[in-house]
Amino acid sequence: MRIFFSATFLLNRNFLWLLFIVNLAGTIYGYMWYENQLIWTIQEKDSWMLPFVPDSPTASLFFTLSLLYFLFAPQGKNAFVRWSQMIINALGIVCSIKYGVWATAIIIAGAMKGEVLEWQSYMLMASHIAMAVEVMLYARFMKLNTISFLLATAWLLLNDTMDYTFGIYPWLPTALHDDLGAVKGFTYSLSIASLVAGYLSWRLLYRKYSNIIK
Repeated sequence: MRIFFSATFLLNRNFLWLLFIVNLAGTIYGYMWYENQLIWTIQEKDSWMLPFVPDSPTASLFFTLSLLYFLFAPQGKNAFVRWSQMIINALGIVCSIKYGVWATAIIIAGAMKGEVLEWQSYMLMASHIAMAVEVMLYARFMKLNTISFLLATAWLLLNDTMDYTFGIYPWLPTALHDDLGAVKGFTYSLSIASLVAGYLSWRLLYRKYSNIIK
């Protein structure tokens, strides 16, 4: 099984293309999943809030863009390109960990309070867990630095603030409507936990794979 977690397997171009297609399809599906909430936001809120509504598909989008950096590595030493790559990579990591865990935990919490799970619930849990796992596997191969992680986490915290200040958080299972305060606290805490998990996933193996990252 170790081969499936190795650089040889994970950085194989054929596998990267497959992963890119799967993540792109999942991202598109995710935005379609948010269609009703996006329409509601346009009708009930201000349109500038729209970018803060579809959390999981935007996280998936960041990682999908990160995969393109593996397939088409930027050449040269342009500072803007280098920093853009690091920030997108960091966003892909912390956002995917955060919303991968968040969505799964919320579905399970709803079920524990009596929410009936349908087949889509299991599909969503599997796909969101995969979001978190895949970015932790690829973090060690990405161009990143501490500042990029902090900027990405700042985006998460801003998104959390927008969600729970203006009521545009992802729609919750009905069984959790009375637990909004607990959900809010869990969401903010998970943003910080995602920073720690993502940073460690990258930093602990950085030296071992630094020759690949260059």
